[in-house]
Amino acid sequence: MGVSTSCPEKGIALVTVDFPPVNALPVRGWFALAEAVGAAGRDPGTRCVVLTARGRGFNAGVDIKEIQARGNDALLGVNHGCAEAFAAVYGCETPVVAAVHGFCLGGGIGLVGSADAIVASEDAVFGLPELDRGALGAATHLARLVPPHLMRTLYYTSRTATAAELHAHGSVWRVVPRDELDSAALELAREIAAKDGRLLRLAKAAINGIDPVDIRRSYRFEQGFTFEAALSGVADRVRDTFGKEGAGSDRQAGND
Repeated sequence: MGVSTSCPEKGIALVTVDFPPVNALPVRGWFALAEAVGAAGRDPGTRCVVLTARGRGFNAGVDIKEIQARGNDALLGVNHGCAEAFAAVYGCETPVVAAVHGFCLGGGIGLVGSADAIVASEDAVFGLPELDRGALGAATHLARLVPPHLMRTLYYTSRTATAAELHAHGSVWRVVPRDELDSAALELAREIAAKDGRLLRLAKAAINGIDPVDIRRSYRFEQGFTFEAALSGVADRVRDTFGKEGAGSDRQAGND
């Protein structure tokens, strides 16, 4: 359990997240993920990082139970941890391929929205149920996956979009059966890793440098409203309904 790094092939680092039962990461998990991705990218032998997860889904966001138990200390910790993890993926010195299966929610959107490429299984769904959980954030990253008005609708409704829908928008590279996800992600990583390592690092820095939005700054701006919601008490009021019958939603885009 936790975050581990392996090297399945020359030039490829595989960073795997495993926090049962649903990969809702505690504070320490976000910082561990940030460290693992950063270390993999700094390794001169790495030309591509593949970010994957074990279990029922890619990522279910933050561990809400930890926030409920520890209050503002956990809220501060997880906000800094998420910012570090997203920035580590975005700022990784080499390209990052996210291999997504099952649910990719909340903080999961922050991770894949920070990655360079996404390969997803047919059962993958993507969404930000933040308003159902008493929080805000990662609209910055969702805006990199879908057009602006769809981003707003998904955000306000807490609906999810399928891998096929994101593929149609061009943000998911390939959609494959679940049992082919690992091989498909490695296939793309292998193609990237075949390039000159020094040139890849220059390309990553250059592409980040021409992004029209500083996603690290805009995400931190969003987080300020999360703190406002916490201080006003509305976050706790909404969060206390999490997991109870009739609270929240798990709807897909375009479906009732």
